[in-house]
Amino acid sequence: MTNSDRFIALRDELLRARTDWRQACDSFRWPAFEEFNWVGDYFDVIAAGEEASALRMVDDAGGDQSVSFAAMSARAAQVAAFLTAHGVARGDRLLLMLPNCVALWEVMLAAIRLGAVIIPATTLLEREDLSDRLERGQVRAIITEAALTARFDGLGRAPVRIATGAPGKGWIPFAHSLQSEGATATARTRADELLLLYFTSGTTALPKLVAHTHVSYPVGHLSTMYWLGLEPGDVHLNLSSPGWAKHAWSSLFAAWNAQATVLAYYYERFDARALLDKLVECRVTSFCAPPTVWRMLMQSDLGKWRVTLREAVSAGEPLNPEVISRVRDAWGITIRDGFGQTETSAQVGNSPGQPVKAGSMGRPLPGCPVVLLDTDGRLAQEGEICLDLAQRPLGLMRGYLDDPERTACAMANGYYHSGDVARRDAEGYLTYIGRRDDVFKSSDYRISPFELESVLIEHPDVAEAAVVPSPDALRLAVPKAFVVLRSGATADAATAASILRHVRERVSPYKRIRRVEFAALPKTISGKIRRVELRRLELTRAPHEARRALEFWEEELRSHL
Repeated sequence: MTNSDRFIALRDELLRARTDWRQACDSFRWPAFEEFNWVGDYFDVIAAGEEASALRMVDDAGGDQSVSFAAMSARAAQVAAFLTAHGVARGDRLLLMLPNCVALWEVMLAAIRLGAVIIPATTLLEREDLSDRLERGQVRAIITEAALTARFDGLGRAPVRIATGAPGKGWIPFAHSLQSEGATATARTRADELLLLYFTSGTTALPKLVAHTHVSYPVGHLSTMYWLGLEPGDVHLNLSSPGWAKHAWSSLFAAWNAQATVLAYYYERFDARALLDKLVECRVTSFCAPPTVWRMLMQSDLGKWRVTLREAVSAGEPLNPEVISRVRDAWGITIRDGFGQTETSAQVGNSPGQPVKAGSMGRPLPGCPVVLLDTDGRLAQEGEICLDLAQRPLGLMRGYLDDPERTACAMANGYYHSGDVARRDAEGYLTYIGRRDDVFKSSDYRISPFELESVLIEHPDVAEAAVVPSPDALRLAVPKAFVVLRSGATADAATAASILRHVRERVSPYKRIRRVEFAALPKTISGKIRRVELRRLELTRAPHEARRALEFWEEELRSHL
């Protein structure tokens, strides 16, 4: 049996068990490949003569372009020949910094075909971040758009520089690839050969270099395909920005593993109503968006948009129960939460056809041996989310590049350690508690920031919130909320008291938020809240330091409470 036959048979097995989680988990086994090239062994095979749309690219200016599987395969071969002609070879590292555009997918496929190593980068990166990526990533080639080339001026690495559009001196126009002739043979890449290097978003430290292989993401994302619930012929819209791992999760590997159409939406500025219009106009059947986007959509009357969605999922950060309820009431579908990391494919999820429990992110997905370990490394019902390396899932990274110490720490004692904490119930459903570094104690009780943030976000005036420990002489620490208010709300004592009262009525006394500060939330470039900065802000304040201008403490609001 060929690699192609083995992969497609495994994919089809998951498709048949799409709504039968138990059957899928019981029967699924990861394949053992010695060699594998996702383009040569899979994509080119299913694309041969296939005129169905692989990619549909739309934008707010009215642009609408569709590319068939067959055409995408042909372009990938052409771009591979173009890259080869300019000196890009197997093992060379290519920094890819493009927005959603057809060229992005053409280059990804071409690079996989060649065996080049892809370093995806968001277009938000500035010179300091780019310099770090070029140096630590040992980049040989850059592909970006003409408008971004100035950011690389004076950055010495990468002799091969290619740009879409009309680039200036020193840059090769990507449009020249349209004249490329000849064929470049698909590389017979080893399964464990390096394919992708992701710089993590750095919520607690400098970005790490996550190394993925020719199987860990291409084949490993069969678990993601299963969680998404995709089928051949689906139209899947994933609202993740290029450069981040979730874009490859849903907008490349998982969608095309299912032979679904990837709908890519390019916009200069996010507009919730415009997005809702696209869901309807493009007859999207499967939609994945981070919680921030779902919360922004909720501010519109969702029932006015007659969507054709069958599947709706959320990832990136845990989803608040109120959002799930609002979407179910408007559209009659349930948003299914899931969990994974840059280091892995999807590990945990509420899969199609299974009961969804409020607040839970679901159960381990097929092929994902998830266990919870307590602080002593013992199996527990509450603890760090880990993967049993005795049954190592294919979707797990090879390690952190050039960092054996950090890799050894992540893979210690026979487990991959995610750094995230969850609780498991009697039926195996996992509820997210928070990052291991974010969970803290107050009066010897363990406090989950996410649990309190989920309550906060249900207050009508709260747009976003982050909870951290604030030093307290009596309790060691008390929960404090940094809050971003919705438009029109007033940042004053009355609003702070209303928020404290709202939480008090919904949580146990030991969990109550005792302090509120209205402030902007520090975030990573990918939009994740950097609680580490807020914790540091609290821990470094002097014992008798005066309240900040928009900071309110419970004991000072008695008259409002």
